Amino acid sequence: MTDHVEVTGHGTHHVPPDLVVVRARVQCEAREVATALTESSNRTTAALQAAADHGVEARDRRTDDVGLHPRHDQDGREVIGYTAHQSFRLIVRDRDRVGALLQALAGAAGDALAVDGIELGAEPTEEALVAARDAAFGDARARASQFARLAGAQLGKVVHIHEGGSDEHLPRPMMARSADVAAWMPVEGGTQAISTTVTVRWELT
Repeated sequence: MTDHVEVTGHGTHHVPPDLVVVRARVQCEAREVATALTESSNRTTAALQAAADHGVEARDRRTDDVGLHPRHDQDGREVIGYTAHQSFRLIVRDRDRVGALLQALAGAAGDALAVDGIELGAEPTEEALVAARDAAFGDARARASQFARLAGAQLGKVVHIHEGGSDEHLPRPMMARSADVAAWMPVEGGTQAISTTVTVRWELT
């Protein structure tokens, strides 16, 4: 049986941020479950329509989790109402429009709106992914060569490659604003990391 060495390499390629991710939610309180859910749904719909009116495309508008929980009196015994919330995420491809968008969201959802974060992001282009894969393969090869040398062998041909752990959507943000961000606050930042891992198996000769 031929001996093998299998190593996982990590690669990262940095690109300038070219978009902004706005994470927000609508939260409504009411005495009845149905009223809280309806109000939350209506205000979320209004906020998403405002986003559409300000140029956020359908592919860049995504609703996330929906929640409902009871509110109790000070003694924690009696249910006095319910709170419903709906979270959503918007991708803004023109950074100069973020301030106007936040103002429009606030106008549509009123005091039910909360902004949970404003983050820089970058589109993982094929060029960036290729660069990250090349870096990951180089890292794996360097590690495998060291292990082979310690075993008194040399690397032969590659018999298997598996990629995993890449950022399929947006890279992990390197900056975030707080929820009480002013609507006119500019968004600036450095580079964003597009990362991936590859697991490579070589024959040992």
